[in-house]
Amino acid sequence: MASETSREMVKAAYNAISDKKGYDITVIDISEVSVIADYFVIATADNIRQVDALSDAVEDKMAELKIDLRRKEGVPNSGWILLDYNDIIVHVFDKEQRLFYDLERIWSDGKKIVDINEL
Repeated sequence: MASETSREMVKAAYNAISDKKGYDITVIDISEVSVIADYFVIATADNIRQVDALSDAVEDKMAELKIDLRRKEGVPNSGWILLDYNDIIVHVFDKEQRLFYDLERIWSDGKKIVDINEL
């Protein structure tokens, strides 16, 4: 079962992405199906510059909350960045990469969170 801390992290990441105009933000509770994290936060950006801006916004918000980044993957211009905060993993994609990776299908055994306020 996901912890209160991980739920607060999800809300912070979600809001940071939303504030920077990221869209199609999906939250999947994977705590019952995987040990790698409690949640995935998946978001789409319009272009590569926005992918970087969204990931920077999440990093800034988490740093403000004193939450350490465990690992960052993806390179500029790749269209995809992963931010691993242990309890949550944030994926920021451009449209093309989001369709290609289709994480919602791969992690369909997880519980999709429809309303972020229900966390």
